[in-house]
Amino acid sequence: MTTITTTKFEFKNQTGVYSGKVRDVYFIKDDLLVMVASDRISAFDVILPKGIPYKGAILNQIASRFLKATEDICPNWLLGTPAPNVAVGKRCEPYRVEMVIRGYLTGHAWRTYKTGERILCGVRMPDGMKEHDKFPQPIITPATKADEGHDEDISREEILAQNIVPQKAYETMERYTRELFERGTQMAAEKGLILVDTKYEFGTLDGEVILMDEIHTPDSSRYFYADGYADRQKAGEAQKQLSKEFVREWLIENNFQGKEGQRIPEMSEEWVNTISERYIELYERIIGEKFDKSKAQVTPKQLQADTQAYLNSLS
Repeated sequence: MTTITTTKFEFKNQTGVYSGKVRDVYFIKDDLLVMVASDRISAFDVILPKGIPYKGAILNQIASRFLKATEDICPNWLLGTPAPNVAVGKRCEPYRVEMVIRGYLTGHAWRTYKTGERILCGVRMPDGMKEHDKFPQPIITPATKADEGHDEDISREEILAQNIVPQKAYETMERYTRELFERGTQMAAEKGLILVDTKYEFGTLDGEVILMDEIHTPDSSRYFYADGYADRQKAGEAQKQLSKEFVREWLIENNFQGKEGQRIPEMSEEWVNTISERYIELYERIIGEKFDKSKAQVTPKQLQADTQAYLNSLS
């Protein structure tokens, strides 16, 4: 399986291109985006040296399912998915804030909590909690959206004081975030999973707040298996996760957290395939269908042709 880690497409009426940590975004005229989910994988805001087979197709297909399943909650950017790892949608002006919402004391929240800190992004976390405990209510812990380097925690008060997002729009983003998380939680529960935490990105188009990018994928979200959660928590055992957190944990075990002077550990083919299978497992659990590897094996040439044909149909 050949991974797609870089793209260099030329579409009709293309006006620009931007390469992020995982996605390559092509701008078409001034109103459309072509978003290619590559097989790159990042952690601690660093792109790791090897691509993960099928990862781009998995992310794109999960995101498109959830975007379509939440259209009744808020408008989103997606128009169509002409190729397994390609999404085409409306171009919005992005707000430079990620809306992170956490239902459980896990990951970054836990790493903060165990140092003795109880305030995260201006939100107080209760005393007496253990790792992976459920919060009484989900908490929103925003982060500034960085083009390069690390995203930074920020509070609601700082966002409004610095006018990073206008107050009315931010209040709408908060409401959408809670409603989207509730829907995602319900959909995960139907598949025997717990949606632990996730992030949403929003923009504006014609004065309206629009949901952008991906949602509820293993890159933007963390899932636990519901079966056995309470027993594992009671026994103080690690939770069984379906997310990218296991990649972060592997990096931490190998003395890498994206800090200056640290070297990315060697990724063996066995480890790369393990990551790929974990992504496939999450797809099959959350979507409830077998992942068809043959349909995801599209050459860059075919990907560009299918995408251009779709763009032609929109004009």
